Amino acid sequence: MSNPTMPLPKLNAAGQSVWYDHIHRGMITTGGLASLIEADDLRGVTSNPAIFDKAITSTQDYDDILQQALQQNPGASSRELFFALAIKDIRDAADILRPVYDATDGVDGMISLEVSPDLAQDSEATVREAHELHARLNRPNVMIKVPATEACLPAIEQLIADGMNINVTLLFALARYESVAEAYIRGLERRAKQGRRLERIASVASFFVSRVDAALDPLLADKRPDLQGKLAIANAKLAYQSFKMIFSSDRFNALQAKGARPQRLLWASTSTKNPNYPELLYVETLIGPQTVNTMPPVTYEAFRGVGVVAPTLESDIGEAEAQIAALADLGIDLKAVTDRLEQEGVASFGKAFDNLLSHIAHKAQGLSA
Repeated sequence: MSNPTMPLPKLNAAGQSVWYDHIHRGMITTGGLASLIEADDLRGVTSNPAIFDKAITSTQDYDDILQQALQQNPGASSRELFFALAIKDIRDAADILRPVYDATDGVDGMISLEVSPDLAQDSEATVREAHELHARLNRPNVMIKVPATEACLPAIEQLIADGMNINVTLLFALARYESVAEAYIRGLERRAKQGRRLERIASVASFFVSRVDAALDPLLADKRPDLQGKLAIANAKLAYQSFKMIFSSDRFNALQAKGARPQRLLWASTSTKNPNYPELLYVETLIGPQTVNTMPPVTYEAFRGVGVVAPTLESDIGEAEAQIAALADLGIDLKAVTDRLEQEGVASFGKAFDNLLSHIAHKAQGLSA
């Protein structure tokens, strides 16, 4: 039983769900995930290609599943083998998280699986693969992860209209976040118009934090060093102000009356990239209701030990607006920076996916031999 006075359960009690940005087979088979749920009131899990690459290549935990997949389909491609491994992990983790899903009436208890990163500019292919993964997973507490590229906005709308739980990832810019929220609402409206149920459709918009400072800090070094380490937090705070406005509108209230739920903001990339910054900078400064923070293991452990829970997400909004406005005065184009971060994020996930497939092909060859 979790201790409600400890930092992680207190964060949940403050309205911000604690998710874990990490998964590997051992967490599932040795009771590690169940222990985090029991001890820390953990509410969800996220995954991405880089996480799976590390998990699959650094241990032998997946060898048996890989061998079974090869026996069932000796000619399977490395992509097919990866999804066989990933779907096993996600389904098993979803089963462990199912009591959380039931206890929170479908708000939490979620685990995410990403569509292939090489589909980031192909909306139709993204929809097809999302449906394939959703059918194979066959669990109510699974989210399909879709990138927030402009090309995939129609996919987000379509998948929500189809009643799927969606984690929209790689968000860096306020304007793109608002486009994602619009796609979510349009999807719900289409579904409502068809007379279909809106209850228990869950979605999060994964807004990346620390990478914004990593990109802006060098540009501020000679111009406004006092703003270093502050713009990512300001950017996230303004996104939350948009969230509140969008999901308190008459338009959304009409959907909420039919059972719809807000698409929560999820703070991603919350580990500190700059060693000179406090380890919990991107957690303690963004605490507010109806949000999620998915923490990698190091950040999770740090917050578990010394995290301070206070309502910080709506403090100093005027200052946040002034900090963002100051960039234009300095000749720094925030849109160009966030556009580049999105492109780099897509490329990074694509590279991780390629490495993963290569490693699986190598491992499969060894097992076959």
